[in-house]
Amino acid sequence: MSISAERKQEVIKDNAQAKNDTGSAEVQIAIMSERISNLSTHMQQHKKDLSTRRGLLRLVAQRRKLLDYLKKKDEKRYLAIIEKLGIRR
Repeated sequence: MSISAERKQEVIKDNAQAKNDTGSAEVQIAIMSERISNLSTHMQQHKKDLSTRRGLLRLVAQRRKLLDYLKKKDEKRYLAIIEKLGIRR
């Protein structure tokens, strides 16, 4: 349940800090959030797909770690990305 290349570029463009920024925490969190939403809709239709469930939980944990890192590093950036993506905390 990966995202298309066009959608990924759009997400990167919307969340990049600089022109060629693809690795900042904000961009990584945004890409993970997009993948999580795709997997969540898949899981609503296929409740017994345990391998997808495991991948979804792994992605959520990875995003949580990045959010914790960003909160520790710069609280303003953390609050901005939470607000922008609508992630509840």
